Amino acid sequence: MPGIYDADTHIAEPSVMWDHMPSEFYSRRPVIVSVPPDTIYGTSDHMWLIDGHIYPRTAGRGSAFLVTPVEQTFVQGMPDISARDMTDLDSRIAEMDRLGTETQVVFPTLFLTYLTDDAPLEVALCKAYNRHMAEVCAKSGGRIDWTLIPPLRDIEASVEEVKFGAANGAVGVFFRGIERDRTLDDPYFFPVYEEAQAKNLTITIHQGSGSPALNSLVDVRRSHTFTHGRIPPIVAFRNLVANRIPEDFPNLRWGFIEAGLSWVPYALHQLRTLGHDPVEWGPKLFDKYNMWIAYEVDEDLPYLVKYVGEDHVVTGTDFAHHGRDGTIADPSAQLHMVETIRSREEYPASLVDKMLIDNPRALFGYS
Repeated sequence: MPGIYDADTHIAEPSVMWDHMPSEFYSRRPVIVSVPPDTIYGTSDHMWLIDGHIYPRTAGRGSAFLVTPVEQTFVQGMPDISARDMTDLDSRIAEMDRLGTETQVVFPTLFLTYLTDDAPLEVALCKAYNRHMAEVCAKSGGRIDWTLIPPLRDIEASVEEVKFGAANGAVGVFFRGIERDRTLDDPYFFPVYEEAQAKNLTITIHQGSGSPALNSLVDVRRSHTFTHGRIPPIVAFRNLVANRIPEDFPNLRWGFIEAGLSWVPYALHQLRTLGHDPVEWGPKLFDKYNMWIAYEVDEDLPYLVKYVGEDHVVTGTDFAHHGRDGTIADPSAQLHMVETIRSREEYPASLVDKMLIDNPRALFGYS
């Protein structure tokens, strides 16, 4: 356990988070509504009501499965709810000890999806999330890090939230691969990148459904998260690299989380029109552009390391999105990450230590 850093975990946002909503928006805070158990939503029978819409809506176009709110019947049968929603830090840390991790970084659950076009409301929601996470993680004794959520419909407010996060223990800035109708190479986002670089925070590009137009094409029961959640980080990588955006922010770190690692050779192949050999360019590119990619334990690591290099692979358990007994719920859930990777004799011990300890700490700015 010493030094092992879990680069991908989540919080199932609890109701108490919204106590941090600014007073003028408190009447518009997310509230939980419920439906009878015999509807098309099944055991996902409690939802957040936000700006007139429900989240999650688990059937039809634009649908999603989320482990928040924890009042859903399917969540209520899980034994570790207070660890998932972080209302009991001792429980959360006990789970970390059981899984063999010393430190973890926390990403959102509700904010994986696109919530509102109302910019002032988005600012209020993000402020509530960021202040709640700062307050909770400060009580963890340094065991739990967090990534802040910028309200990207308001760039000035986003810059202010980066400043708040940097002053209150955040280690990264949360992005989805497409944000509304913009890809991440868009100069619109540059002030956020500039402030994150100045404050030594990492841009974390996590799988998530941040594009309403793309979300509207997808029925989660048919496509799961593939189309609108896992493809956008690949788009972000391609556009950031093709347009050489990291060269404008040479000290900024970029992490691609929960989309797997296997897409990297394909993305580099698609970038061949820039005149580079994918294999030769790969590790050099990740060194130059300060990029790290999260590996999932059923991928072909020896092959993929040829493209990314040993120093730029991280991994995480996806804690809070795991099944009731540790089995797969989210495709990226891998609670037995440490045990599994440590057991593979074909992986050099030096590579394993880099993936579990050195690389994620480098990604999140630890010396």
